[in-house]
Amino acid sequence: MKASTSEFQTIHGLRYHVRTWGDSRAPRIFLLHGWMDMSASFQFFVDALKRDWHVVAPDWRGFGLSGWAQHGYWFPDYYADLDALLDIYSPDAPAIVIGHSMGGNIATTYAGLRPQRIAKLATLEGIGMPRTDPATAPERLVNWLDAQVKAPRFRDYASFDEVAVRLKRNNPRLAEDKAQFLARHWARENGAGRVEMLSDPRHKAANPYLFRVEEALACWRRVTAPTLLVSGKDSHIIAWLKDVPEEVAERKKAFRDLRDVVLENCGHMIHHDQPERLAAVVEDFMAP
Repeated sequence: MKASTSEFQTIHGLRYHVRTWGDSRAPRIFLLHGWMDMSASFQFFVDALKRDWHVVAPDWRGFGLSGWAQHGYWFPDYYADLDALLDIYSPDAPAIVIGHSMGGNIATTYAGLRPQRIAKLATLEGIGMPRTDPATAPERLVNWLDAQVKAPRFRDYASFDEVAVRLKRNNPRLAEDKAQFLARHWARENGAGRVEMLSDPRHKAANPYLFRVEEALACWRRVTAPTLLVSGKDSHIIAWLKDVPEEVAERKKAFRDLRDVVLENCGHMIHHDQPERLAAVVEDFMAP
């Protein structure tokens, strides 16, 4: 495996963990992980890259080794965190940004908010969230209120092997060696003979605000960077969105310069299932 280095930055009052690979003098790319994930999740993808890159991958607030936010988690905070990370690691040049799932949704929206800061954009399995009905707002707000009274919790595990079993149950394609590697970054020993997840369990609480696809489309229409969308052929994401084909097409058409690629024999975690093929597609897209 290619060796990574941990760095810590203070961003909006939080101690942010940033994992880097490669020589800082090499061309730089940013990797943004998804929900309930962490930066080390990209290890297999980084190993598969053929060119020399300086890879910068943060643990989002409340995930991995980064600090936990005191008052919950909001997408605008992630946009601001990415803005600050680019100020630190790419202050003088537009950046190449690659995001998976939630990280892709953060990246695509941010690229519409600050189009001048993004040179090229790749979103892996991230093209927004399911459309929402305003009539569901009261129930969602009640769920959020309830979570303020009784915060959600994660279960703990007897061992890292048990965590690896859980990861393989979530993704049957995940090889044993990859599951063991990820388990030791996804969780930690808690001092009581058990293993607990690193992520803040408050991520499980319902966000009180509904996703409005019209707002996402308005942001995506402002993206000027060439954009790559990579999807897994066997992913659940399209079914999860519950969009008809015309609505999926509407999302894609919001990007003025989009390359759409579907990888066979992989699901949502395409950087785990097909890291070599994904790396080839991404490096082809990033070529000058």
